[in-house]
Amino acid sequence: MQSDYKLIRQVIEGLSMMNNKFMNLMLDDNVSAAQIMLRVILKDDKIKVKNVRIQRFIQNIYGHSAQLDILAEDGFGRYFNVEVQRSDEGASVRRARFYSSVLDTQFLQTNRDYNELPDSYIIFITENDVFKKGLPLYSVERVIKEESSDFSDGSYIVYVNSNCRDNTALGRLMQDLYCTEPAKLHYKEFAERMEFLKCSKEGEEKMTDIIELYAQNVAEQAAKETEHKKSVEVALSLLADGMSIEFAAKHSKLALEEVRRLAEKRTA
Repeated sequence: MQSDYKLIRQVIEGLSMMNNKFMNLMLDDNVSAAQIMLRVILKDDKIKVKNVRIQRFIQNIYGHSAQLDILAEDGFGRYFNVEVQRSDEGASVRRARFYSSVLDTQFLQTNRDYNELPDSYIIFITENDVFKKGLPLYSVERVIKEESSDFSDGSYIVYVNSNCRDNTALGRLMQDLYCTEPAKLHYKEFAERMEFLKCSKEGEEKMTDIIELYAQNVAEQAAKETEHKKSVEVALSLLADGMSIEFAAKHSKLALEEVRRLAEKRTA
């Protein structure tokens, strides 16, 4: 039991905000933290967040639904969706377009004029530089190409490259997203929340889902390793019986190259 708790503490201590579930807990109903994040990313100190919700599920009865990681609203009625994306596939430009459309359909009420459609911001914080231009920020807005003027439809998409962790306000924010220790965070709005989550019994209890997911992942990985070990044993047995590398690969369900390496080790 003590060793189990020690493992739980290791999981908790290793969490940073680049884990999207932990990020959700960091910002859940945490107006001040959401506000500082949006102010830094959008370079707008006038943003005053009114409310912030996590895991907002938006049902689409005619097509694909969406679950937004973090959804904030400010005093001007603008909506901000923040998503942490560890894989490039999760940050595709068409996904950003879809999320933007989801907010539009969700927040223009029946019988309201189109001009009352609120401004929306889709913000992807990405682990990699998905556009590979070396920029810390990629701000996307529609323009009239023929005269290079703003279309000004109130729709904004922002990609934040978390690889850029310099000494600017944005760089320090990105440093905080990877930081696992409350005392080393630059922004007190995050430090206070992380201190609560990681260093109090109440906070620890809030992270039950993350711990259970980690345990599930460990179990799945162990199962995969066991299955792979059995496949290796099958391949070695077939090779020992004089079967071809191709035959051993097919019947062990291992990659041909891996079986070839096993064969080379046997004859070395």
